[in-house]
Amino acid sequence: MPLRTAEQYLASLRDGRRVYFRGQRVADVTTHPVLGLAARHAALDYQLAEQPAYRDLAVAGGRSRYYVPPQRAEDLLARSRLIETATRLGGTLVVLIKEIGTDALFALSIVAHELDQRAGTPYAARVRAFHEYCAEHDLALAVAQTDVKGDRSLGPAEQAAQGNPDAYLRIVERRAGGIVVRGAKAHTSVSTNANELIVLPTRALGEADAAYAVSFAVPLNTPGLTLIASPHGASEKNAFEHPLSARHKMMETLTIFEDVFVPDERVFLAGEWQAAGPLALTFVEFHRFTAISYKLPLVDALVGAAYLLAEYNGIERAGHVRDKLAWLIAYAEGLRALVQAAAARCHVRAPGIAVPDPLTVNVAKLHFAAGYHQAVARLQDIAGGLLVTAPSQEDVESAELGPLVRRYLGGKLGVDAIDRLRALYLAADLTASDFGGYQEVLAVHAEGSIEAEKLAILRSYDASAAKAYVRWLAGIEGEAAP
Repeated sequence: MPLRTAEQYLASLRDGRRVYFRGQRVADVTTHPVLGLAARHAALDYQLAEQPAYRDLAVAGGRSRYYVPPQRAEDLLARSRLIETATRLGGTLVVLIKEIGTDALFALSIVAHELDQRAGTPYAARVRAFHEYCAEHDLALAVAQTDVKGDRSLGPAEQAAQGNPDAYLRIVERRAGGIVVRGAKAHTSVSTNANELIVLPTRALGEADAAYAVSFAVPLNTPGLTLIASPHGASEKNAFEHPLSARHKMMETLTIFEDVFVPDERVFLAGEWQAAGPLALTFVEFHRFTAISYKLPLVDALVGAAYLLAEYNGIERAGHVRDKLAWLIAYAEGLRALVQAAAARCHVRAPGIAVPDPLTVNVAKLHFAAGYHQAVARLQDIAGGLLVTAPSQEDVESAELGPLVRRYLGGKLGVDAIDRLRALYLAADLTASDFGGYQEVLAVHAEGSIEAEKLAILRSYDASAAKAYVRWLAGIEGEAAP
C-alpha cells in the first residue's frame, strides 16, 4: 500500500470511535471545531511526505521514515531531523502521530526479544507483525502509558484495599483467544486522531502486580474504549492574536477501558511482571530523544522572538538585553548539541535497534526542563507588558482606532506598528496564553518529570571511573594511574 494522503488519513478517523468533549459525544472528530483542528494539525505528517522538498527526509524505503528502526547514529539523527522539521512546520507544536507510537514499537521489539529469549514467550513475532501492519498501512499511533494511580503511596495491587483495584490498568479475565482489560490511562496524547492505540505499563512491578503487567494494541474504535478529551486551550481564537494556537492543536484524553477484549495477536505482555519496568524504561529512552528533538523549534522560537522584539523595541544594544540574548542562545544551542550527542553515543540492542544514549538524553531533557521557565521569563522581560495589554485585532482593523494604534505603537523608528504587534502576539502565544501555559506544564511533566530525569541520570552515570580518578589524585592507597 502506498503512503496515505492527508485526506485518506482524515477519512480513516471517521470510524465511530467513542469520544467525548465537554460531556457531549463527538460524532466526527475531523469536523469538530476543536478536535478537527488537532486532526488537521496531525495531517501535516502526511502532507510532509507529499512535498518534494521534504520527501527524502520523511520517506525511507517507500514508507514513512518513522517506521524504519534506527540501526546507527545516522539513522537516529535523520529521525531527529524529521521530528524537528515536522514540529517547525507545525508552529512549534509536535505532530506526534507516528513519533510516539514508533518509540513504543522499538521498545517493544527490544523487550519482547529479550523476554522471548529468557522465558520462551511468543511476543516478539506479534510485535513484528503489528509493526509491519502499521507501516504498510501508514497508520497514526497513540500511546497510553500513564495510569491514573489512585493513592500514589500504594503500589498497583495494594489499591484494592482502598476499594480502587482499577487505579492501574489490569487484566480482569483471560479468555480463549485473548484477554479482557479494565482501567484508565491519563494524558493520552493524539488519541482522538490516531488509528491505533498502544498500551504500555507505567512503572516497574512486583510479583503481586502481575495482573497489571500488560501491553497491547487496539484500534481506537474498539468496543469498551472511551476517550474523554481535555478542554484545555479550546477557546475560540483568531490567527492575529494567536498565530500558533489558532492553527495548531494537540488533544489529550482520559482513556477508559471498560472490559475491553484484546485478541492474543495484539497482546505483547500479559502477566510477565519482571518485564514491565524494562519496557517502561526502554520506551522513555526513545521517547525522551523524540522529546528533545521536538523541543528544538520551540526554543529557537524563543530566541528569535527575543531578538526581533529587542530590535523593534530599540533595546538590542542594552547590556542586560544582550546578556539575556546570550543566555537564550546558549540554552537553545546547548540543547541542540545534546540531541546530536545522544545520537552519536547510541548503543545497539538486539534485535539490532540503535538506542539513544540514556545518560545524554536525560541530561538534555533536564537541561530543557530546568531552563524553560527561565527562558520564558527572559523573553517576557525583553518584550514588555504589551504582551498582555496590546490592542485587539478588531481595534487594529477599525477605521477609527486603527490609525491611532499605528501612530502610537510603532516602537523603534521605522518599525511598522502592525509588525510589532504581530511579533508581540507571537511571543504572547508562546509565553502568556493557554498555549504558553500548556508548554510550561509540558516542560515539567511531559515524557517524565524532572525528578524522573534526575533518577535516570544517576542510574545511567558510571561513577566508578570518576571516583577512581579522584582516589588517584588524592593519593589514596591502591588506586592505579588512570
